[in-house]
Amino acid sequence: MWVGTLEFDLLLGGVDLPVRSLKEKRSVVRPVIAELQRRFAVAAAEVGDQELHARSSIGVAVVAGDRTHCVSVLEQCERLVSGRPELEVLSARQRLLRTGDDL
Repeated sequence: MWVGTLEFDLLLGGVDLPVRSLKEKRSVVRPVIAELQRRFAVAAAEVGDQELHARSSIGVAVVAGDRTHCVSVLEQCERLVSGRPELEVLSARQRLLRTGDDL
């Protein structure tokens, strides 16, 4: 069994679309998380920077029988998030673990 994780460090909005409140932030972050879950059958959640208006960390996890499938799903997730005009990806960190590896 393989477990793949992907963590995004995101900047929300920008000069044209500044995020001014946590309510506005939720209106940007929640649809992204929902789309990741719906399109790729992954676990996804906001995992950091909850108190900051213009920043967010989103975590994604996938479990599969082979490494290739994990990598493929995580790459598709990264392309989806990178393609969102309301987000700027500051970093995306991928990690793969196999059953028996030290977690």
